[in-house]
Amino acid sequence: MSAVMIGIDPHKGSHTAVALDGVEAKLGEIRVSSSVTQVERLLEWAKGWPERTWAIEGAKGLGRLLAEQLVTAGERVVDVQPKLAARVRLLNTGAVNKNDPNDARSVAVAALRSPSLKEIGPESHAAVMKIWAGHHRDLSRTRNRIACRLHAVLCELVPGGFAKEISAVQAARVLENIEAHGASAAARMELAGELLEDLRRIDGQLRDAKRRLAKIVKESKTTLTEIYGVGPIVAATVIGDVAEISRFSSKDRFAAYNGTAPIEASSGNNKVHRLSRRGNRRMNHAIHMAAVTQISHRGTVGRAYYDRKISEGMAHKSALRALKRRISDALYGRMIADARSAAAAIEEGPGGQLGNDSISSVAGSHPQTPTLRSSHSRARSNPRSLRSAANIGNPPRRAKATRRAS
Repeated sequence: MSAVMIGIDPHKGSHTAVALDGVEAKLGEIRVSSSVTQVERLLEWAKGWPERTWAIEGAKGLGRLLAEQLVTAGERVVDVQPKLAARVRLLNTGAVNKNDPNDARSVAVAALRSPSLKEIGPESHAAVMKIWAGHHRDLSRTRNRIACRLHAVLCELVPGGFAKEISAVQAARVLENIEAHGASAAARMELAGELLEDLRRIDGQLRDAKRRLAKIVKESKTTLTEIYGVGPIVAATVIGDVAEISRFSSKDRFAAYNGTAPIEASSGNNKVHRLSRRGNRRMNHAIHMAAVTQISHRGTVGRAYYDRKISEGMAHKSALRALKRRISDALYGRMIADARSAAAAIEEGPGGQLGNDSISSVAGSHPQTPTLRSSHSRARSNPRSLRSAANIGNPPRRAKATRRAS
């Protein structure tokens, strides 16, 4: 029997599936409610087509749970982006109503005609990291909001207020030395006490989340944490959002994804590159934190690279962006090496193109497209900066230590 493509239009309350053969002829249709038996019903309905593939619209979004359940059941599942199914509906000839069966058919057609759909695999460390990194990020935002509110209340109780952010220990010490005069002051003190308890609770949850992330990152055997300034939080954020480094064929594409590569804004013979606001902003922020950490510690190669860019005439922000690009290249090189090590450990092939690291490893040369051209900073290029990129991802070394590429 020929292969069958089953398109699924997932919803919160139900899922509609339509089966097509290789020439887009409809073989069957079913609608199942979202329940604990949804996979069993779908598999029972599709048992007549042993060579089948499930195409789910938004398998990383609304259809995530269904996709994971089908993969766990041993089924082959591919992810169809909503825009692909929308193009099929747009180009469909004749009058086609907008309903769930037609949407499911469009998903199946898009899967049949798209050569490079992403296949959903079993859960990995990356998926777990993304969950807990997101939880840590949410807790950090909540803590910031509570700390700001506590700071504002204490400023209304203490003459002169506080110039800087206040911690839970400082807030407790301040509250012990305040005497309430009047009903409003007493109410503010009571509110400050409740906010202080909330702050302590969030601090405890943040510590637990960080310990959990550190354990997961260690179990993944990643080498990203060997890059100075990349701790468990940054590593988990990068790995969780990247998932598979093999989808980036070069360090330049990886930099474009995380927003550390400049965008071209040329016209005629005038070649100009400007700061990119595109890309994954979570990853960009994680790389930014790693860069700031390197700059704030003298003796690191990143700080030396930053100082050299400043001496060449770059402004602070321009030098920081150049360092962020070097850290992006270091992350890419490490992840490529980790992927190849994992593939070799299980005695299997790489499972796809892992990227061309001949010019994109941590020890590689200057990127083909500079992060900021010399014309942007009115600085001339320095040949020594071409050699320093090899060590951006390495921790600081003692004076007598031998330099080595990561």
